[in-house]
Amino acid sequence: MEYLVTGAAGFIGFHLSKYLLDQGYQVVGLDNLSPYYSVRLKEDRVSILKAYPCFEWVQISLENRDELNQLFSRHCFEYVVNLAAQAGVRYSLTHPHSYIDSNIVGFVNLLECCRHSQISHLVFASSSSVYGLNTKLPFSVHDNIDHPISLYAASKKSNELMAHCYSYLYGLPCTGLRFFTVYGPWGRPDMALFLFTRSILQEEPIEVYNYGKMRRDFTYIDDIVEGIANIIPRFPEGNKNWQGACPDPATSPGPYRVYNIGNNTSVELEYFIEVIENCLGKKAIKEYLPLQPGDVPNTFANIDDLIEDVGFRPKTSIEEGVQCFIDWFKGYYQY
Repeated sequence: MEYLVTGAAGFIGFHLSKYLLDQGYQVVGLDNLSPYYSVRLKEDRVSILKAYPCFEWVQISLENRDELNQLFSRHCFEYVVNLAAQAGVRYSLTHPHSYIDSNIVGFVNLLECCRHSQISHLVFASSSSVYGLNTKLPFSVHDNIDHPISLYAASKKSNELMAHCYSYLYGLPCTGLRFFTVYGPWGRPDMALFLFTRSILQEEPIEVYNYGKMRRDFTYIDDIVEGIANIIPRFPEGNKNWQGACPDPATSPGPYRVYNIGNNTSVELEYFIEVIENCLGKKAIKEYLPLQPGDVPNTFANIDDLIEDVGFRPKTSIEEGVQCFIDWFKGYYQY
């Protein structure tokens, strides 16, 4: 059984690939090693995966249609997990074309390959950012998400819409996962935990947006990987009760499904910082700033559907997860 994991050098893609390899599966890891953040960090992740005999590394971009077609012609993938994307809300304000190239053009190329190769299941990354201006908490996949406030969020909603089209028209089983603030060892350098930890250790100010009046549903990487792994072999089925007069955004008459995947707990930013301080044994120097364009003040995942369908239950507390990240950070950067 052969898996294709795109974005395998990325944070979630690396951890998922390693998990699958530890289970004995064949994994092809694809990534273009984008310089959006440290390429060295990505290469170090990949070096760990390359130690597995069942791993094949491929460095291409999803935007490269010819190379992607050639990859699918050489392999018979059973499952495809798309974790490749141009990430980041704020970066999308200044580099919009990166999101169109990676998240729109690249994704339709992947859909075409999956369609013609008749893969069993495409699982793809969406984001909690798609909820945009929604204020009803916790966020539910059954709510309308027509008001994203960043191009990144709009591109992720576009992925959901594109996948639905392929599911409905061609019977391609597709499941979208809306990730909620994933953190943990080998995490992204542009995320708050990484930035706060580095700044506190270097005794530099941390930037606290919306004057600290923010809440996030922080989700530990091991819980995320377990959730993805449980979703992969569960093929979505058409919702026989779906009605066009009252359309459910999370389901479809076709083999399509969307889930939130989060910790189901909303943590205050100030408490999050306090946990980091306690783990480091150092106090932060805080610089309070207004809410940034594209950011939402609160996220909170309703994961009832994922619990019911695959038994997903996150296990890692914020205190335990932050300590694990900091232990890795200090070791990797030799603090």
